[in-house]
Amino acid sequence: MQTGDLTKSDRAVDGIFGFGQQSMSVISQLSSQGLTPRVFSHCLKGDSNGGGILVLGEIVEPNIVYSPLVPSQPHYNLNLQSISVNGQTLSIDPSAFSTSSNKGTIVDTGTTLAYLTEAAYDPLINAITSSVSQSVRPVLTKGNQCFLITSSTAIFPQISFNFAGGASLILNAQEYLIQQNSVGGTAVWCIGIQKIQGQTILGDLVLKDKIFVYDLAGQRIGWSNYDCSMSVNVSTTSNTGRSEFVNAGQLSDNSSRRNVPQKLIPKCIIAFLLHICMLGSYLFL
Repeated sequence: MQTGDLTKSDRAVDGIFGFGQQSMSVISQLSSQGLTPRVFSHCLKGDSNGGGILVLGEIVEPNIVYSPLVPSQPHYNLNLQSISVNGQTLSIDPSAFSTSSNKGTIVDTGTTLAYLTEAAYDPLINAITSSVSQSVRPVLTKGNQCFLITSSTAIFPQISFNFAGGASLILNAQEYLIQQNSVGGTAVWCIGIQKIQGQTILGDLVLKDKIFVYDLAGQRIGWSNYDCSMSVNVSTTSNTGRSEFVNAGQLSDNSSRRNVPQKLIPKCIIAFLLHICMLGSYLFL
């Protein structure tokens, strides 16, 4: 739970848990002292109750795909190369995805929704709308593209964000649509991806229900679809050079310290449940 305001000194926030790449961040300080590996992972639950798992270490999952980080950037920048809708690559000027001081694509859990640079936003919205125009009624609500739906959202297309290294972030309808309300049995669903000038930001809307691994030592980010209510396997390199595996689901917020296996503490495998509302998460990366 977060209270306060980022910009008001008299109502300051409770705090920010720093997980950036720079030396002052928590993950960098722990790693420099040899207490944890230089990698962390999360799995954000997508249901209305929020929650999830944060691991100081690497979640091990065989289906994870990786894309290299863009070097020398202050944020977690990835090289987005194209966007596909139902397998069809959209016609977007490649320069829309280039990285510069105010352009590029970043992964940010401190952002609730997702924001797409203007040159890529319109082709994406047009492709989604045209694929469902025979089944739903498109409407604009406060400038956002919405749809009146009497059936399931399963009719909406699959979106693929394609990154360097051959890794694709696949989004099904529930991972980019937000239900606003219902009118007389007709549901109003809106595309949660917003238009922005400058950087494309991949926020919680598209990060949920997935494992994300931030491998700072290897300068890459990986992800895989996952049920974040389930336990995960965690690997951390110990002093012996071996990998240790634990069931992070055993480390719940209701467990007392004496219930945590003591052998895990010197290995510094740290995992805990994050009880955060998906519409108000403030874990800044």
